[in-house]
Amino acid sequence: MTGADVGPIVDRAERAPLVSTSLGRHLHGPLRWTVVLSVVMNLLVLAPSIFMLQVFDRVLVSRSMDTLLVLLAGTAIALTLLFVLDYVRTRLQGLLGQVIGDTLMPAVAGGLIDGASRRAAGASTALRDVATLRRAFAANGVLAVFDAPWLFVYVGVIAFAHPMLGVTATIAAALMLGLALATSLLTKSRLAQGQTDAAHAQQWLEDTMRNAEVARALGLAAPLLGRWAAMNERVLATQGAVVRRSAWTAALARTLRQSVQVAMLAVGAWLVIEQRASPGVMIATTVLLGRALAPVEQVVANWSLLVDARAAWQRLQTLLARSAAPTVRMALPAPRGRLEAHELSYQPPGSDRSTLAGVSLELAPGESMAIIGPSGSGKSTLARLLVGVWPPGAGIVRLDGVDLAQWPRAEVGPSIGYVPQDVQLFAGTVAENIARLGTVDSEKVLEAARRAGVHDMILALRDGYETVVDTNSALISPGQRQRIALARALYGNPRLLVLDEPNASLDGDGEMALGEALKALRGEITVIAVTHRTHLVQHMDRLLVLEAGRTKLQGPVAEVLATLSSASKTVAHIAPVPRNDRSEGVAR
Repeated sequence: MTGADVGPIVDRAERAPLVSTSLGRHLHGPLRWTVVLSVVMNLLVLAPSIFMLQVFDRVLVSRSMDTLLVLLAGTAIALTLLFVLDYVRTRLQGLLGQVIGDTLMPAVAGGLIDGASRRAAGASTALRDVATLRRAFAANGVLAVFDAPWLFVYVGVIAFAHPMLGVTATIAAALMLGLALATSLLTKSRLAQGQTDAAHAQQWLEDTMRNAEVARALGLAAPLLGRWAAMNERVLATQGAVVRRSAWTAALARTLRQSVQVAMLAVGAWLVIEQRASPGVMIATTVLLGRALAPVEQVVANWSLLVDARAAWQRLQTLLARSAAPTVRMALPAPRGRLEAHELSYQPPGSDRSTLAGVSLELAPGESMAIIGPSGSGKSTLARLLVGVWPPGAGIVRLDGVDLAQWPRAEVGPSIGYVPQDVQLFAGTVAENIARLGTVDSEKVLEAARRAGVHDMILALRDGYETVVDTNSALISPGQRQRIALARALYGNPRLLVLDEPNASLDGDGEMALGEALKALRGEITVIAVTHRTHLVQHMDRLLVLEAGRTKLQGPVAEVLATLSSASKTVAHIAPVPRNDRSEGVAR
């Protein structure tokens, strides 16, 4: 997928918050016409029953061929119209599925990016949820939902023909509706458990695939497959129970429908024998009852799919609500790079411990800061909060005085450069990656590459800037990816640059090029660099030391390093000297 292909998707994804109103507006027309067509079709369904009633009660009695021909012509017209309307309604059903896909896909794609960046649970199932909705609208169950309420109308028509037949039809309707309710009660918990287990197994498999190299190197294929097989076995067991219960209820629904039609015919025959109803009423009401019960039978047969679709819609609503952007505001000027963070705290979802607590910092435009600290001190968490990848649990990040969380990403994104600790490039060419998958501006790409000190390295690649990046390819090493990511971060002259361990995979030449790049950027771009190595600290104005998620020291680089050096000497001075029992024994 090229930058030109991705652009329209990203543009539509940025409009994801409008999906609720947009989807409702797009679905309103097809749904309204589907309801209208359902009303007309269910009225036309009465035509065969009326034809039978007239044939038995009039044509056979009067032996009038003219009456029969008129009835045949009228019924043929009704059935032809029914065929046309049925075709149109089915096409509308497919259109509903298409509208759902076209409207939801861009919004869900934006929600997936947002959810994945925040490590939100369940985000990876969103595209499958959209497919579930489209599959539900392609099945007959949805149309049956529109037809099922007409059961009460048909029962009323049958009761009008004869009260005894109305009582029989009412009992039949109650049995079918009771069966539908029983199907819901019998499968509800199993369906929910099956969906949860399936999502968990899929997520576990996707996470495992990211560590495929380690699994192969350490020979972990067998235990990993064993775990996945155990998860999959639970999913299959749950789904099997649902399938068995659904099959049982669907078979019972078909048998029950046939049985009540037989019972209806028997009651009608008894009424004819007792001369309380005509043969036409007997036949017409029996056929009408069968038609009335058919949609309920289809709902029972498609119950699991309808429940899956409902659950998918609820999950999508949650995802879209969580990823919804703030209200559209007046366009703001491009930031100059003044960065402020006040009392930032963050607690990972599902954890009872904060990884960051009460951290504050302030940088003027063009000022730089290095962040150091032991592993697990919250450095990467702070970097993600400063660029808005994760929302802070408490506190606020301001860029040029504007809350970063309230700034639309499409507007502020070009002014921010970010190199994460785990660098991943997008599928495409090196030039497209540097250009952030937008339209490749050669001059800007070359400028960003030269500022990052990677121009010569890129030219040495097989196809230079046109080298295709494949996430599974080893043609570009991790160090090269990290240097290309720096060029991507510098593309378009951003005002804030946040680097998380930018030299973790670099060799000597790469680290020297990074140092030269940071030296050139000093005073021009606001830079935050998370690092374990002191080599980068010398290129920074300020230094922040984190420990256990809190600020230990902060200030100009020279002052903080002096304080750290003094503290280290003090600790060494007061540290107890290990006893040498042997020497003490000799002295004694």
